[in-house]
Amino acid sequence: MKNFFKFLGVLFLLISFIACSDEPPSFRVKNEYTAKVNFQIKTTANTENINDVQSGTVTDYKEVAEGRVEITAEIQGLTDEPTGVFNAERDNNYTLVVTNENPPKVRIDVSNK
Repeated sequence: MKNFFKFLGVLFLLISFIACSDEPPSFRVKNEYTAKVNFQIKTTANTENINDVQSGTVTDYKEVAEGRVEITAEIQGLTDEPTGVFNAERDNNYTLVVTNENPPKVRIDVSNK
């Protein structure tokens, strides 16, 4: 019986550490469109530019401040710039996708960390 309670104690501590992770939100850019894309990401803390994202590529994740995030995608050869807005929350990864549509759009995919 003693071993059972020790096991439960260890299990409880393990679950507590896993469940209490508190990581800042992060984002990456994915370009599904046929031309090169430049991204501007405005957060409550700063503005980040990710330039020359080639067609069919995905960037690495970067951390972003919590709160409102505004996205503008400048696409080579197009005058209309697709935009997007989302609320960045802790423990989430965001993929900012330029779609291969006519006209292209910005889609925001969310996943847990």
